[in-house]
Amino acid sequence: MQIKYLLNWILFFLFCIPVYSQKDTTKKQTIDIISSFKPEIRNFPKLNFSAAYLIADSTKNLAPYTIPSYNLFFSYQPVSLKPLALTLDSVLQLGTRNYLKLGYGNLSSPFAAANLNFGNGINSLFNLSANYFSAKGAIQHQEYSQFKSKFSGSYFTPSNEVFGNLGLTIQDNYLYGYDHSLYNYKKQDLLQNFNDFNASIGIRNKVVNDWGINYSPFIQFSFFDNYLKLKENSFKFDIPVEKSLSDIYSIKLSVKADINSYTSKNSIDNIQFNNTLFQLSPEFIFKNNLYSLHGGLNPSWDDGQFVLLPNFYGQGILNNFPLLLQAGYTGQLISNSFRNLSLFNPYLSPLLRQQNTREKELYVGFKSSSGSHISFSAKFSYLQYNNLPLFINDTASDYKSFLINSASEISNFRIHADVSYLSSDQFTLSSGITYNGYQDLKNNQKPWGIIPFEWINSIRWQASNKLLVKSASKFFTGAPFVLKNNVEKSLSNGFDLSVGAEYSINKRFSAWIDVNNILNNKYARWYNYQVYGINLLGGFIIKI
Repeated sequence: MQIKYLLNWILFFLFCIPVYSQKDTTKKQTIDIISSFKPEIRNFPKLNFSAAYLIADSTKNLAPYTIPSYNLFFSYQPVSLKPLALTLDSVLQLGTRNYLKLGYGNLSSPFAAANLNFGNGINSLFNLSANYFSAKGAIQHQEYSQFKSKFSGSYFTPSNEVFGNLGLTIQDNYLYGYDHSLYNYKKQDLLQNFNDFNASIGIRNKVVNDWGINYSPFIQFSFFDNYLKLKENSFKFDIPVEKSLSDIYSIKLSVKADINSYTSKNSIDNIQFNNTLFQLSPEFIFKNNLYSLHGGLNPSWDDGQFVLLPNFYGQGILNNFPLLLQAGYTGQLISNSFRNLSLFNPYLSPLLRQQNTREKELYVGFKSSSGSHISFSAKFSYLQYNNLPLFINDTASDYKSFLINSASEISNFRIHADVSYLSSDQFTLSSGITYNGYQDLKNNQKPWGIIPFEWINSIRWQASNKLLVKSASKFFTGAPFVLKNNVEKSLSNGFDLSVGAEYSINKRFSAWIDVNNILNNKYARWYNYQVYGINLLGGFIIKI
């Protein structure tokens, strides 16, 4: 019975389902969706930057800091005054490398100079220069001429530079410094002709090699003669090697030699001798951002005689102050060959012997700058010499030539100071003084032929893009000399003022003029050798 009722209910539901599932086509069908969900874009939190105090750094930075200088320190080297007031013009170029410069002056003075450059500056660079100048003064046989040429160059590899040069100088002086009312010489007998040919070659590293070694050895040959009177050949070499031990320590060794042979000709007593200088220079070097110290001793052989010379020097910058301090105690040997001495005094008689100079110098000095334009320096030295060459006019004859009489011992207190003003490349002014106080002379009464005081100035002004103006002046106190019967005197003071200008006409041509010894001072650097008076020289520059 129960099964019967159950079956009836099942049949009832089966018949009811299709009835409710039928589609009503009489009404429009709609769908209603009822929901409480609303879609929204999620709100991301906004970033807010809040300031925070920096934590104070209490550590001390010990790294050195130096204030850079806004201008360069110029190493001032005073140039010795020549017996001739007409100073050869140094070409003040307006940015040109290749040029031909021609001119003429009132002292029958032709002038010619040329300069050529080759190479790209990357693999090689070569320079060829030559110049000629001559002048004739009012005094009989007061004549001078010089031809000078030089070829120099460098060849670059990735790690080295090979450099060298060839030079030739032919210079004619005449010994006109005698009493023309007492003597009458032929011009050819007064000729003092110098022929100098020299060649050198060397190599230096551009980058430090794997062993931390720097090197720059070179050798030099020179062949010098004086028109059938003497002949002198020289051979020099210098082999410096430096090895770095760390960032601040290094060692250095230099081996130097200067060997020359001398022969005089056509004299009563023909003289022949050889002279050799040899020196070892080991150094220990300490260097950081503020200081550099060099220490060592130089074992040297002066023509076979051993001498030990000092070699201690250094420099340092005062912290937070643009001042470079320098000090040292150094020594050197100076070869007094005829070639070297004739560059200082071209009126020498042939040598009878050669004595080299031993020099020891104890010095202190400084370099500094003021602002961005002014730099200055000063050096105070105490020097001791052995065999310093002095120049005595030949009192045994007619005074026209000079003899060498070396001072076996002599000391000198020297003061040198210079200042320069630099305003970009538009204006440059430099001035320097040198004072020599010689004392404690042996076997000589005075330092014959040596100037006690000199003051040299120069100005260069780029007035416009086309006009360049320059000026130079020299003042010196007269050197002592001796007459017959040991009469001691000193030459009068000398002053020479010169001005010059260069004007660029166009890209290829420029005009130049130099006026030397404007005040027409008839001073003498060497006894009886009065210089030219006022002289003018001018011409054109052709830029190639």
